[in-house]
Amino acid sequence: MATSPQTALQAKTITPSLTVDDLQKSIRFFEGLGFGVEERWEEDGVLKGVMLLGGDARIGLSQDDWKKGRDRKKGVGMRIFVETAQDIDGLAARAKAAGITLDAEAHDTPWGSRAFEVTEPSGFMLTISSRA
Repeated sequence: MATSPQTALQAKTITPSLTVDDLQKSIRFFEGLGFGVEERWEEDGVLKGVMLLGGDARIGLSQDDWKKGRDRKKGVGMRIFVETAQDIDGLAARAKAAGITLDAEAHDTPWGSRAFEVTEPSGFMLTISSRA
């Protein structure tokens, strides 16, 4: 296991792609956090997915086709951390004004950042935080 900054992989970005239950509902959720739709993918006039952009960060969303069942749990065992230099309290207030329920209000973390937590409608958990 690499423990130094000199690793074999020198990635510059990582873009999660989430398969969601209700694409439009998830788009509204992420727009409420401040993301915007950068790209849209349609098939036969039906929206199948989007690429969201927030600053330099991207998150892909695609509509579940239900081939693996409608009762499939999403987001179990993972959390997406989004770091920003912006005012965390202001972003939390924006999210609440957009109708998003916060799982944890803006708070100071033990490692020296400020953060709030939310859960996307399909069950994906996110922490929005300042740099420690």
